[in-house]
This record gives sequence, C-alpha cells and structure tokens, in this order.
Amino acid sequence: MNLKNNKLVESLSDLKSLYLSYKSNNKKVVMTNGCFDILHSGHTYILEESKKLGDILIVALNSDLSVRKIKSKDRPIVGELDRAYVLSCLSAVDHIILFDDDSPENIICEILPEILVKGSDYKGKKVAGEDCLIENGKKVVLIDLIEGKSSTSIIDKVSKS
Repeated sequence: MNLKNNKLVESLSDLKSLYLSYKSNNKKVVMTNGCFDILHSGHTYILEESKKLGDILIVALNSDLSVRKIKSKDRPIVGELDRAYVLSCLSAVDHIILFDDDSPENIICEILPEILVKGSDYKGKKVAGEDCLIENGKKVVLIDLIEGKSSTSIIDKVSKS
C-alpha cells in the first residue's frame, strides 16, 4: 500500500529537513500526536482544528510497539501502516512520522514546531515536549474534545454487541 502523496516521513532527520525548509519559507508548523487507533470524528475534528492554527500539520503517530507499551497487548486494533494510510488521506495532514517510544517528546524537542496541539483532556497535565517548546518560545494549544468520541468507547461498544 502506498501512502497517499508520500506523507509518511521515514526518519527524524528527514522531518527536520522538511521543517527547516518550511521555516525558511515562513510557514507555521503545527504538530500533534497520538495512536489514532480506529479513526473517528473526534480525531478528525482535532486534526482539522490543528491545521487551522498554521500552514503545515505534522502528526507523530505511535507505532504498534508504542501503542502496546502505553495501551495494552491487545492494541492497536488497526496496524501502524493502515493507521498512517488513513491519516495520509486526510487533507488536514501534511506529514506523518511513526515513533516507537512511549512518548513523542524526542520528536517534538528536535523539531520544535511553532504550536503543539493536544486534546483538552490534557488540561492540568504535563504535555510531552512542553518544557522544551516553552523554553524556545513555542506554545502548546489544547483543543476541546467532542464528548463521547474515543477509540476505547468504540471498542467497548463493539465488544458488548
């Protein structure tokens, strides 16, 4: 399966090169991250709202290994390349990078996007990469979630039927 428009970036160094190119052309880069397992309207809403904050949207996508570490051995439901493909089909998403760590902090602190977006469920919590962003004059924006929309609630509903 070919990812639409080659949106999947193979390495952090390639992503850094893209970022520097955008920066030299005065483009505002926004980043978000997540598992995006069983993509739903809550995900697409966050992605669309994120894109409105800048010119380029980068999604740091948890790999299958990363999802298993932070969720459970039974997750993800949808494999990383399928999740990346679905994300690549969304017009709001410009680039996707997979990561194996528990956290995208390394990617965020290396790229230093102008804005990092997370859902409002992070209000009052520490956001990965927040410290290095703030130290470099960048910001974190929390976007309100659509109530009742989550991959976990979809999985629970399906398992009960």
